[in-house]
Amino acid sequence: MIYLVLSIICSVTVGVLLKLAKRYQISIMQAVTWNYLFAIGLSLFFFKPDFSTIGLSNLSPIYIVIGILLPVIFLVQGIAVQQTGLARTDIAQRLSLFISLCAAYFLFNESFDRLKYVGLVFGLVAIVFTMYRKTDSLSTKKGWLYLLLVFVGFGIIDVCFKLVSQITIIPYTTSLFLIFCLAFVLSLSYILYLSITKQTKLQLVNFICGCVLGFFNFGNILFYLKAHREMADNPSTVFAAMNIGVIIAGSIIGIFLFKERLSKLNYFGLVLALAAIVLITLSKLHAVR
Repeated sequence: MIYLVLSIICSVTVGVLLKLAKRYQISIMQAVTWNYLFAIGLSLFFFKPDFSTIGLSNLSPIYIVIGILLPVIFLVQGIAVQQTGLARTDIAQRLSLFISLCAAYFLFNESFDRLKYVGLVFGLVAIVFTMYRKTDSLSTKKGWLYLLLVFVGFGIIDVCFKLVSQITIIPYTTSLFLIFCLAFVLSLSYILYLSITKQTKLQLVNFICGCVLGFFNFGNILFYLKAHREMADNPSTVFAAMNIGVIIAGSIIGIFLFKERLSKLNYFGLVLALAAIVLITLSKLHAVR
């Protein structure tokens, strides 16, 4: 259980760091880039990737897709946290499960029961209510857009990781190492381009913050995998606790630490989001039995 708690802490801490980035004038793009460099180093230490399995003939295009999506959505997540708040961004990220489940049904031919259908409906309604803002200003519309991008982006990434997990030639942890390398190379190329064209300036503080971000981002993945190994007979428990834990912790921190304001409809959406995850988890647990 300790691994699950640590994973939740790391996940929420990533959101908090992204929230603080604007306050301390940290370049999110640079921090995200160096985050992947730090993740590569940690992957070498903890995952011990099997380089003998890596070859050009083994590399699927899905690695490139994820390598591009990860830094892009990470950047969007950072903007969403700053524009709309930590609580709503965490909910949007966790509700991306809706897209993963749709893919499971249409792409991977997974069977659905009534609990899962009800959970999906609750999740869809929760998306609308958690993203709702009363004002109709331009900044609010942009906030909606960023939340939608977080929702869609993380959903697509989840589906891509599902496809990666089906690759048997290369071990999953080695695949993660490759994806981190691709994400770093692509991100580094972009910030070097911005630096050369004098659109941004490389700063040591962004490197340091990126390493801290990478530590917690990698910790989230490492402890989540360890939690699944420790509770191998109860994957639904891990899944539910992770999603519910992040939503609750993110909401509490957002409301009390950063003084984020949620409307009654937003709170209703939060309750629906938790109910949706519980129903979907119960459906999975029922299927296992």
